[in-house]
Amino acid sequence: MNPSDCFVAEAASAIPLMPVTANQLRLWRGTQGGTVNQWIDSHGFDAKPHACCVIPHPEWGIDRVLYGVDEALDTWSIGDAPTQLPAGDYKLICDWDEEQRFQAALGWGMGAYRFDRYKSADAVRARLLVESDMDRLTRELAALWRVRDLINTPPNDMMPPELASEARALADRHGAVFEQIVGDALLTENYPAIHAVGRASVHEPRLLTLRWGETGNPRVTLVGKGVCFDSGGLDLKNAAGMRYMQKDMGGAAHVLGLAELIMTAELPVELRVLIPAVENAVAGNAFHPGDILESRSGTTIEIENTDAEGRLILCDAITEACRNVPDLLIDFATLTGAARVAVGTEIGCYFSNREDLAETLQSAGEQLADPVWRLPLHQPYREQLKSQSADLMNCSSGGFGGAITAALFLQHFVADSTDWIHFDVMAWNQRKRPGRPEGGEAMGIRAAFELIKSRYTSRDQAAPDENPE
Repeated sequence: MNPSDCFVAEAASAIPLMPVTANQLRLWRGTQGGTVNQWIDSHGFDAKPHACCVIPHPEWGIDRVLYGVDEALDTWSIGDAPTQLPAGDYKLICDWDEEQRFQAALGWGMGAYRFDRYKSADAVRARLLVESDMDRLTRELAALWRVRDLINTPPNDMMPPELASEARALADRHGAVFEQIVGDALLTENYPAIHAVGRASVHEPRLLTLRWGETGNPRVTLVGKGVCFDSGGLDLKNAAGMRYMQKDMGGAAHVLGLAELIMTAELPVELRVLIPAVENAVAGNAFHPGDILESRSGTTIEIENTDAEGRLILCDAITEACRNVPDLLIDFATLTGAARVAVGTEIGCYFSNREDLAETLQSAGEQLADPVWRLPLHQPYREQLKSQSADLMNCSSGGFGGAITAALFLQHFVADSTDWIHFDVMAWNQRKRPGRPEGGEAMGIRAAFELIKSRYTSRDQAAPDENPE
């Protein structure tokens, strides 16, 4: 199924779909006859959010569908509709503005998503009439669906080589340049931390790079954690902790999805994507607790716990990212359980070294119903990363402030002059919600894309003065 299958551009006989609040339902019922009101009463429809009532026509099939919504409209207001409604084409009948209609259609498309690679799923046969900006809608949905597909793909089919193939395919589709450094070449090219984490796997570790856009445009660099499966290493996870570690490459999936949004929108940026892709496995050559590793920056790192591996591969990638002096650096990672304790599984937590960036991102998340929440880069917690024998410890020995200390570890490798956002996300829906089925999920991507779009399409793009004073 493709995102475009959820929609129709023309439908002369589309069924009216009326989103109504409880108050709107009361007013509308006052204009109807007894038969319609009796029908509504018999079905117990009271306009609770995501409840629907199919009203028949006396001469043909369906006259209209009433669909309950909250007073506060958002992306997910009709997110359950495509799986609730009978087969057919539907047209929104409401006073929503163009952007509200777009967001509702996006939620419709997210609700129609099915991961059917290994098991056939019932096709969603309800389609929504979209009267404007179909291209933008299907473009954004394609990127968001792809994030879900990548995370939902089980580890036997999504190891570093397969993740590399996905990145290469994305580059090919958009005329980008793809490169990768594989196996022992990581040592030759000075990515020792990536190599150390991934060397115990039969799937060679690698650094994936994608470049797109015109040289001279503002540089936007995305870094994504690509741990395709995380056993915990020698500090082995238990069975429950390991069960869904296919999602530990969720950061990589997120930056590929965000890159697709940027490229398809043709934003005026010079884009670079860096994905360290590894499996954190157990073998005779696995790295150990107590090892001291050298990183690309030259910083030495003592290993307190081999299950804090994501930050190790990210530090090499971030060091490389900063070498090119990006105008904006964003990294995504499924980094810490502590972030989930702090904000739960349904909010993407983030850190930033710039107040204006944080404010813009927070506002975008609220406007787009893509919830994100900022945690502090509390500098005194750096003490918890001190090592007696190396420059840094890869994690603290205590159990407090884990998301913050992980972010502080990464900040050590970010140039002070670089505008930076670090996302620590769940990348997985543990329960079904409107438009958001269980499984892999894109979290914070739409907010990040809105930030990037506003930052680089609203600013003055005039050429710099050739003779600055």
